[in-house]
Amino acid sequence: MAAAERRAFAHKINRTVAAEVRKQVSRERSGSPSSSRRCSSSLGVPLTEVVEPLDFEDVLLSRPPDAEPGPLRDLVEFPADDLELLLQPRECRTTEPGIPKDEKLDAQVRAAVEMYIEDWVIVHRRYQYLSAAYSPVTTETQRERQKGLPRQVFEQDASGDERSGPEDSNDSRRGSGSPEDTPRSSGASSIFDLRNLAADSLLPSLLERTAPEDVDRRNESLRRQHRPPALLTLYPAPDEDEAVERCSHPEPPREHFGQRILVKCLSLKFEIEIEPIFGILALYDVREKKKISENFYFDLNSDSIKGLLRAHGTHPAISTLARSAIFSVTYPSPDIFLVIKLEKVLQQGDISECCEPYMVMKEVDTAKNKEKLEKLRLAAEQFCTRLGRYRMPFAWTAVHLANIVSSAGQLDRDSDSEGERRSAWTDRRRRGPQDRASSGDDACSFSGFRPATLTVTNFFKQEAERLSDEDLFKFLADMRRPSSLLRRLRPVTAQLKIDISPAPENPHFCLSPELLHIKPYPDPRGRPTKEILEFPAREVYAPHTSYRNLLYVYPHSLNFSSRQGSVRNLAVRVQYMTGEDPSQALPVIFGKSSCSEFTREAFTPVVYHNKSPEFYEEFKLHLPACVTENHHLLFTFYHVSCQPRPGTALETPVGFTWIPLLQHGRLRTGPFCLPVSVDQPPPSYSVLTPDVALPGMRWVDGHKGVFSVELTAVSSVHPQDPHLDKFFTLVHVLEEGAFPFRLKDAVLSEGNVEQELRASLAALRLASPEPLVAFSHHVLDKLVRLVVRPPIISGQIVNLGRGAFEAMAHVVSLVHRSLEAAQDARGHCPQLAAYIHYAFRLPGTEPSLPDGAPPVTVQAATLARGSGRPISLYLARSKSISSSNPDLAVAPGSVDDEVSRILASKLLHEELALQWVVSSSAVREAILQHAWFFFQLMVKSMALHLLLGQRLDTPRKLRFPGRFLDDITALVGSVGLEVITRVHKDVELAERLNASLAFFLSDLLSLVDRGFVFSLVRAHYKQVATRLQSSPNPAALLTLRMEFTRILCSHEHYVTLNLPCCPLSPPASPSPSVSSTTSQSSTFSSQAPDPKVTSMFELSGPFRQQHFLAGLLLTELALALEPEAEGAFLLHKKAISAVHSLLCGHDTDPRYAAATVKACVAELYLPLLSIARDTLPRLHDFAEGPGQRSRLASMLDSDTEGEGDIAGTINPSVAMAIAGGPLAPGSRASISQGPPTASRAGCALSAESSRTLLACVLWVLKNAEPALLQRWATDLTLPQLGRLLDLLYLCLAAFEYKGKKAFERINSLTFKKSLDMKARLEEAILGTIGARQEMVRRSRERSPFGNPENVRWRKSVTHWKQTSDRVDKTKDEMEHEALVEGNLATEASLVVLDTLEIIVQTVMLSEARESVLGAVLKVVLYSLGSAQSALFLQHGLATQRALVSKFPELLFEEDTELCADLCLRLLRHCGSRISTIRTHASASLYLLMRQNFEIGHNFARVKMQVTMSLSSLVGTTQNFSEEYLRRSLKTILTYAEEDVGLRDSTFAEQVQDLMFNLHMILTDTVKMKEHQEDPEMLIDLMYRIARGYQGSPDLRLTWLQNMAGKHAELGNHAEAAQCMVHAAALVAEYLALLEDHRHLPVGCVSFQNISSNVLEESAISDDILSPDEEGFCSGKHFTELGLVGLLEQAAGYFTMGGLYEAVNEVYKNLIPILEAHRDYKKLAAVHGKLQEAFTKIMHQSSGWERVFGTYFRVGFYGARFGDLDEQEFVYKEPSITKLAEISHRLEEFYTERFGDDVVEMIKDSNPVDKSKLDAQKAYIQITYVEPYFDTYELKDRVTYFDRNYGLRTFLFCTPFTPDGRAHGELPEQHKRKTLLSTDHAFPYIKTRIRVCHREETVLTPVEVAIEDMQKKTRELAFATEQDPPDAKMLQMVLQGSVGPTVNQGPLEVAQVFLAEIPEDPKLFRHHNKLRLCFKDFCKKCEDALRKNKALIGPDQKEYHRELERNYCRLREALQPLLTQRLPQLLAPTPPGLRNSLNRASFRKADL
Repeated sequence: MAAAERRAFAHKINRTVAAEVRKQVSRERSGSPSSSRRCSSSLGVPLTEVVEPLDFEDVLLSRPPDAEPGPLRDLVEFPADDLELLLQPRECRTTEPGIPKDEKLDAQVRAAVEMYIEDWVIVHRRYQYLSAAYSPVTTETQRERQKGLPRQVFEQDASGDERSGPEDSNDSRRGSGSPEDTPRSSGASSIFDLRNLAADSLLPSLLERTAPEDVDRRNESLRRQHRPPALLTLYPAPDEDEAVERCSHPEPPREHFGQRILVKCLSLKFEIEIEPIFGILALYDVREKKKISENFYFDLNSDSIKGLLRAHGTHPAISTLARSAIFSVTYPSPDIFLVIKLEKVLQQGDISECCEPYMVMKEVDTAKNKEKLEKLRLAAEQFCTRLGRYRMPFAWTAVHLANIVSSAGQLDRDSDSEGERRSAWTDRRRRGPQDRASSGDDACSFSGFRPATLTVTNFFKQEAERLSDEDLFKFLADMRRPSSLLRRLRPVTAQLKIDISPAPENPHFCLSPELLHIKPYPDPRGRPTKEILEFPAREVYAPHTSYRNLLYVYPHSLNFSSRQGSVRNLAVRVQYMTGEDPSQALPVIFGKSSCSEFTREAFTPVVYHNKSPEFYEEFKLHLPACVTENHHLLFTFYHVSCQPRPGTALETPVGFTWIPLLQHGRLRTGPFCLPVSVDQPPPSYSVLTPDVALPGMRWVDGHKGVFSVELTAVSSVHPQDPHLDKFFTLVHVLEEGAFPFRLKDAVLSEGNVEQELRASLAALRLASPEPLVAFSHHVLDKLVRLVVRPPIISGQIVNLGRGAFEAMAHVVSLVHRSLEAAQDARGHCPQLAAYIHYAFRLPGTEPSLPDGAPPVTVQAATLARGSGRPISLYLARSKSISSSNPDLAVAPGSVDDEVSRILASKLLHEELALQWVVSSSAVREAILQHAWFFFQLMVKSMALHLLLGQRLDTPRKLRFPGRFLDDITALVGSVGLEVITRVHKDVELAERLNASLAFFLSDLLSLVDRGFVFSLVRAHYKQVATRLQSSPNPAALLTLRMEFTRILCSHEHYVTLNLPCCPLSPPASPSPSVSSTTSQSSTFSSQAPDPKVTSMFELSGPFRQQHFLAGLLLTELALALEPEAEGAFLLHKKAISAVHSLLCGHDTDPRYAAATVKACVAELYLPLLSIARDTLPRLHDFAEGPGQRSRLASMLDSDTEGEGDIAGTINPSVAMAIAGGPLAPGSRASISQGPPTASRAGCALSAESSRTLLACVLWVLKNAEPALLQRWATDLTLPQLGRLLDLLYLCLAAFEYKGKKAFERINSLTFKKSLDMKARLEEAILGTIGARQEMVRRSRERSPFGNPENVRWRKSVTHWKQTSDRVDKTKDEMEHEALVEGNLATEASLVVLDTLEIIVQTVMLSEARESVLGAVLKVVLYSLGSAQSALFLQHGLATQRALVSKFPELLFEEDTELCADLCLRLLRHCGSRISTIRTHASASLYLLMRQNFEIGHNFARVKMQVTMSLSSLVGTTQNFSEEYLRRSLKTILTYAEEDVGLRDSTFAEQVQDLMFNLHMILTDTVKMKEHQEDPEMLIDLMYRIARGYQGSPDLRLTWLQNMAGKHAELGNHAEAAQCMVHAAALVAEYLALLEDHRHLPVGCVSFQNISSNVLEESAISDDILSPDEEGFCSGKHFTELGLVGLLEQAAGYFTMGGLYEAVNEVYKNLIPILEAHRDYKKLAAVHGKLQEAFTKIMHQSSGWERVFGTYFRVGFYGARFGDLDEQEFVYKEPSITKLAEISHRLEEFYTERFGDDVVEMIKDSNPVDKSKLDAQKAYIQITYVEPYFDTYELKDRVTYFDRNYGLRTFLFCTPFTPDGRAHGELPEQHKRKTLLSTDHAFPYIKTRIRVCHREETVLTPVEVAIEDMQKKTRELAFATEQDPPDAKMLQMVLQGSVGPTVNQGPLEVAQVFLAEIPEDPKLFRHHNKLRLCFKDFCKKCEDALRKNKALIGPDQKEYHRELERNYCRLREALQPLLTQRLPQLLAPTPPGLRNSLNRASFRKADL
C-alpha cells in the first residue's frame, strides 16, 4: 500500500510543470489554506484555482471546417443563423388603430403616436429555446416525454394480481393437525406429480457449445434492443428550487385590465308605462369614496315609447344602443356597488310629484285607472315634444357586488396555479397590481363567480337636495347597515332585470372606450357591448401601450341664489370650442343612449325650481390630438321654462363661463370653482381664464366662484406631471430647434436651454410614480436618445451622457419601486424587461439638419469608417470622451457641421459601460440595485449594433473596439467585487447581482470574443477565491459561485462552448524518461496508462482548459463533495442539481439525439465517474446494513479476499452484520479510503442527492463511447476498480423498484419535505433567512418565507405543496409513477450490466482477474437478487451464464459463498410467476449443475447449495409459489433428458434425484402454507422440519434462522434470540470437532447458562458428521466469523426483548473469541452494550417496567383437531395479555378454520370429561397459569428476571364446592391446585410447549381460610413497610381488613372456623395455625394503623379515628376466639393423621 502511495506521489510530481511545483512549495510554506485542498493526480493546477482557458476563437480558426463528420459538425461552432432581428407588429386590440390622422401634430403627440404604432424590435437568439433557462425540464414536460413507455413486468406486482395460486383451491378448511414427526411426506405420490407436470419452454440454443465471444456478441445486441434513448426522462425532474437559471421572455406590453365583469341590462318595467326612462350604470367604491368607472348609458324603452321623442332624435348611432357593458375592477373589494340611476324627460313639477303616479298606481288596477293613465300619457307626450332634449333625475338604486359574487357561489378559483415562475407576470396582468394591497378583509375576487341574473324591484326616488356624489356615498354606506333608513322610504316599484357574470376572455361585438371595434368584431351591425373605462381606486402602474386621449367633465354645483330674475330650472350646456365663433364647437362629446355617436353640445339634467342645483352628470369628450392655446370648454347656463307660456322662450341663457385647456403647454385638469358672467364673453376671451376681471363685464355674485366643476383627463399623450411635462417639452424644443420658446414664465433661448435640460433631467426623480411608469417607455427612449445623440445647441455638441445616464438610473429605480409586487423571482420588473425586449431600439434616422445637410443614418454614425471618414476622427473622439470629465463638450473646431453630427452620435453600449464605470457612488448604488436592466440594455444595444451594421460576419475579435472591452472588464470586475463584498451584508442584493452578472456574461458569449468572456469568468472566479480564504461564511460565497456557474452553463450552445470532439493535448512531461519509468502501473496493462485517456477522465489541467465550462461545473461539484467542504449539505444539493439539470437538457435536446453526438457530449462529463467514485464513502447507503461501505473495494485488497459480502442466504442486513466485523487478521479498510477513521469523514450526502448523483453517473456510463470506457477501465488500479464496482452496486440499490404497493403505501410521503426544516437548514448554512427565493419578502417577521402575498412565486413553498398537500394521488398517477419507476429501475440495471460487461472484457488478460471477477459476479448477483423486471432478468441471467461458462473456477474452486448466493437467486427466480423469468432461471440453474459436474464428475456443491437455498426460500418468503417452482424443476429435468452431450454419464440420474428431493421439501412447505395464519402451528411445523434435518447441520441452521426470522416478525424477541443461541451452539459443536481452540466454546455445554434447552443441539456427533465431506457445513456460518455473527444477533434479540441478564451470558462466550482476535474495536462496543444492559437492569429492578410474558394452559378436545386432540399446551403470550384476548384470538381463528357453531370455549378450569362432549364440535379450554417454584428454588431465584426465565412448572387453582358450584359459603369452599410441567423450559425456540406432567392437590375449607388470611397479612405487611410509603394503598388495605362491612371478612372467617374446637383431632393443627395467623394479622393491623397515623394530614383525622374504632371492635370480637386452648395440642399425634399436611398443601402458603 505504501509503495502504491509513493508511486502515486511521484506520478503527481511528474505531471506537474516545474514552475507549478515551485508555486506549490512556496504556497505550502506560507501555509495558505488552498494547499490542503485535494489535488487530483495529473492535475497540475489545484482544483481551487481556475486554469487559463484556451483561446476559443483561435482554437476554432485552427481547426479545419470539415474536421468532424456529419452530425458532429454542428457541435463545433455556433450556427450561422444564431442571432436574428425580428420586427414583430405590435398587437392592436381594435380593428383600426384609432390614431389621429392628417392633423398637424406637435412633436410630443407625434412622438407618442409613432411610439404606439411602431413594431416591436426583437433580437432573437434562434436556439435559445433549447437552453434549460427557457425550456426547463419540469415534472410536466417529463410526464409528456414519458408517454408511450412500455410496461415493465415485475414479480412483486404480478404476485399482487394473482394472489390465489393454483394450489390454494384445494385448501377446503383442512384440519390443522400437526404434521407427522418426520419432515418427509410419502415420496411416491409426489414423484408421480412431478412426472406429469408441464415444463416451461426451453431456451433454444442453450445446450449448444458456442464460442464465448459469439455469446457475448449476441447478448450485447439483444441488450441494445428497445432501450429508452433518454435515461433522465425516467428520473424525477430537477429540483425547481435550484433552477436559478430559469427565465422566460417577458410578455409584450399590453393594456392594463383588472378583473372584468359583464353586466347585461335585460329589461326595465314599471307598474305604468307612460314615458321613456333612461338608465345610467356606474361602479362606486364606498371605502375609497370614489367613482371607479365611467358611466354606461342604456335605454330599455319600447319602440312605441321611444317614438315620443321623434321630434328631437337624430337617427341613433348603433354604438349608443348598447345594453351590456364590461366593467374592469383592478382592486376588488367588498365595498363596491353597482349604482343604477334613472332619468326621464323634464316635466313640470318636482321629482316627488313626478314619482307619485309610479308609486301609487299598480299594474293590476290598469282598467280601474284607465282615465288617469290616459291623462298622464297625454301630458307625457306634450312634455316629450316640447322638452325632449332635457332630462330630470328620477330614481336610483344600488347592487352590492360582493353579495352577488359570494352568493352566486364561488367556483373553485384556480388558486393561482404556479406552474412556472413565468406565469407570475401574466397572472398579474390579468389580475393587476391589486395583489399588493389585497391583504386582510378586502380579499375579494370578481373573477370566478357563477353568473347571476338579478331582478331589482325597489328604486329610491332622487331627492333634489341630495344629488351629489357625497350624498350618494352616505346612502350607500347606510344601505349596508341592517336598519337602513332607505328601507323606511316608500319605494318606486319596478322590475329591472340584469345579468352579472365574469366577462369572457374575448367577447364579440365589443367597443373600446373610444368606441373603436375590438377584435373579434364579426358584423358591424350587431348590437355592441361597451368596454367601460376604469378609474382605479388606487394607483395602477402600467405603461401606456396605445393612443388614448379622453377628457371627463364633472359639473358639481351651481349657486345662482343671488342672481336676480327668473332663474329656477337651470341647465348647463357644455361645448368644446376651438375658437370663439359658435360654429367652432367640435363634435367631440360622446353621445349617451339612443342618440348620435358624437355631439357638439350636451346638457345637465334639470332640477325643477332650484336656484342652486347639484349635478351628478359626467360628460366624456374625445380630446383632439393637438390642443392649442385657443381650445377651451364653454359652459352656458340656461333657464328652461317648463310651462308653455306665449312669448316665453323655451330656454333663456342666464350666464357664461369657460376653461382654457392649455396653459404653458400643459393640459389643465383638476377641480375649478369658476365665476360666471351674466353677459356673453367679449372677443378673444379664450386665451384668458374667467378669473381675470375683464372690463365692462357683469358677473354673478360679484365675480365670486359660483360654478364648481372638475376636469379629469385619461391620456397617453399628456403626462399631467409637471416634471415629465417639462422634460418632454425641452427635449422636443431641442429636436425642433424652435427658439426662443416660452416655458411657463421664462423664455428659453439657446443660451439657457442646456442648464434647463440638465435641471429637468435631475428633477425626473421627483416625478410622481404613476405617470412615470405610464410614460416610462417615452422617458427611457428620450434618455437613450440624449445619450446616443447629444443635442447640438448653436453648433456646439452638448454632452449630456452622464446626466441622462443618472436620470435613467433614477427612473429605473422609481419604476422598480412602484412595481415591487410584480417583480419576478430575480427582482426584475416585468415592465422594464418588456421595454428592453420589445420596445427598445437604437434611435433611428435623425431629422434633417437645420442647414439642410442630408440626414445621417445610424450605420454611418456608429463607426466613422462606414462613411469613408478618416479614422483619425474616430480616434479624436475616443480621446475626447475618455478625458477625465466625460461631460466636457467637444469643440468642433474646423470640422464641418455634418462631421460634428457624426462625432456627436455614440454607441449606447459603449456609453453605458463608460458611464457605469465612472459613475459616482450614489448613482452606482441605484444601478447596482437594478444592474440587470443596464446589462440587458447593453446586450440588446450590442446585438442591434451587430445586426443592423451587418457585422455578424466579422471575426468576433474585431467586432468591438478594445477600449469598450476594457470598460467591460472593469465593469465585470467591479460588479463581481460588489457581489463578494455584499454577500454578508445584503444577501438578497448579492444574489440578484450575481445572477445578473452571470446572465450578462452568458449573453456576451453569443456576441463577443468567447475567449475574452472566459477570461472574465476566470477573473471573477479568482476574485471569489481570494475572498473565500478570509470569508466568515464561505458557504454563502460558494453558493453564489455555484449559481453563477450554473447560469453560465445554461447557455444554449454550452456544448459548443466546451470545444467537444477535439482530443485533449496532454501536458508536456518534464523529463520523459523519468515519467515513463516511475509512472504508476495499472492493473491490467504492463505499460503505463495512456495519459490522454486518463486526463479525459480526471479533472486534469488539459480537461479544464479545453472544456472550460464543464471543467468549472465539475470542479464546483468535486469541491462541494470534498469531505471537509463548508456548508456541505446545501452545496451538495446545488452542485449535483446543476449537473443533473444540464444532463436532462442534453437528453431532451434534439441537436444531440444521435448516439455519436451524445457520446461526444458525454465526454464532457467523464470526470464525473472519478468524482463519484471518490465520494463513495459519503453517498447514502441504499443497500442498508453495516459494513457495506467499501464492500467490493476492500474485497479487491490483497489481504481480505472475499470477505466483503453481499446479501446472503438469509436476509441482506443480517448477512451484512455477520460479515461485518473486521476479524480476519488483515484489516478491512481498503486502500481506496486511506486510514479507516477517515472513511466516514465529512458530511454524508442525503439520499436524494446521492440518488441524483448516481443517476448522472449512469447517464455518463450509458452515453459514453464503450471503447473509451474500456481503455479507461484498463488503466485503473485495483482499489479504484473496486470502488467503481462499489459504485455500480450502489446504483443498483438506489434505483431498485419498490413495487406498486409501495407507491400506494407511501403515496406521497416521500415528497413531504419538511419546509420548516429546509428553511432552518438554509438559514444555518447561509447565515441569513432563506436565499434567492425570498426576493420580494417584505415582512420577514410574519413567516420564514416573507409575506405570502408578495412571495407568490416562492418555489419551495409551491413546488413541494404540489406533491405533499395532495397526499391522495389518483390511481392513474400512481400507475404512471410505478410505470416510470419500473422503466428507470430496468434501464439503470441494464446500464450497470453493460458497464460490467466492459469491465469483464478488460479483465480477461489481467493477473488479478479472480478477485475482480469475484467482485463483478457479486454485483451481478446483487442485481439478480433485487427486485428486477422480467426484461432485465433475461439479460442479467444471460450475462451470469456467460460469466460462469467463461470462469467456472470462480464458483467451484473459491469459497462457497458465491455459489450459495447464486443458487438462492436462481431458485427464487425459478419460482417466479412470470414464465420468461422461469425459463431463463431454470436454464441458468441447469447449466450451473452441468458445469459443476463437468469439473468434478459430481455436483455435490451445487446440490448442497440448492437444497439449502430451497429451505431458506421456503422459510422466509411469504408469497412463494410452489406450483411455479415445480414447473421449473420439471423444466430442468427436461433439459437433463434432452442433453445429448452427457447421455453416457450419471448426470441425468443425479439431476433427477435432486429434483425429486427438492420436490419433497416443497410438499412439506405446502403444509406450512396452510398454517400461515396460525403462528403457533407454523412455528411447530418449522420446528419439526428443523428436527428432521438434525443430520444435516447446514439445513438445520437454515431452518433455525427461518424460525428466528418468523419470531422476529411476530415480535417474539426472546424466542428469536433462543433460535440464534441454538444456531450458535450448533456451529460451536461443529467447530469443536474441527480443532480445539481455547477461546472457542466447547460445543453446546458452554451455552447451558443461557438456556437449558440448548443441549439438544449436541445430537450432532461424529457418526453423523464428517467435517471434510464436500459440500457439508460449507456455509459461511460454520466459521468463527459466523459464530460471532450468530452470537451478536442473539444478543441483539435479547436486548430487544428486555432480557438483559441473558445478554451478559451471550457475551461471556463472545468476548474470549474477540480477545483472541485482538479486536479491540468490537470489544469496546461489546462492553458498551454490556454497560447499557446492566444499567437498564439497575433502573428496572422492581421488574414492573419489563413484563416478560403471560402464560396460559390451553387444552384442545375433539376429533376436529386431529393430532392436537386431548393435547395440553402452555402458551406464552405477550406481557399483560388478558384471558379474554387469547380466548378471543383462538376462538376466532378456529371458527374461521372449522366454520361457525363448531368451536366452543370451556369456561371453567375443571377437569374435562371427554364422554360429555359433542363429537362434532371442537372444544378449547384456556386457563391462566403462573410460574411455580419450590421453596428451595426460591433461594436461587432472587430477581424478577430469575423468576421469569427458565420456567418449566406452572400452577393454577380452581375453587369448587362439594355440590358442584365454584363458590359457596365459607365452610364448604374448597380449592384444587394443579401443577403442570412442560417438555422444555420457557423461553424456547417456540411459544407453546406441550405439557408432559400434571399433579393435583385439594385444599379443605380451613386450609383455604389459612391461605386467605396469610395473603391478607402479607398485603398489610407490604403496605406498611413500603418505601416510600403510599398512604392511599395503606388505607385501602386497612379498610379491607378492619372495615365492619367486609363480607366474608376476617371476623366471619374467625367465627366460622375458630368458634368451636373441631371434633376431629386431625384438624387441630389447622385450627391452631389459623389462630396464629389471626394473631399475626392483628399485630400487622396495629402496625398499619400506627403507620397511617404518622402519614395522614389534619383533614383525615376523623377517618383515622373511625379506622381505630373499627379495629378495636374487631379485636374485641376476636379476643375470646383467639384465647381458647386446644385440649390435646401437646399430646403426640398418631402417625396416620398427618396426610393432609404433605408438602403440596402448603406449597403456596409458604411462598
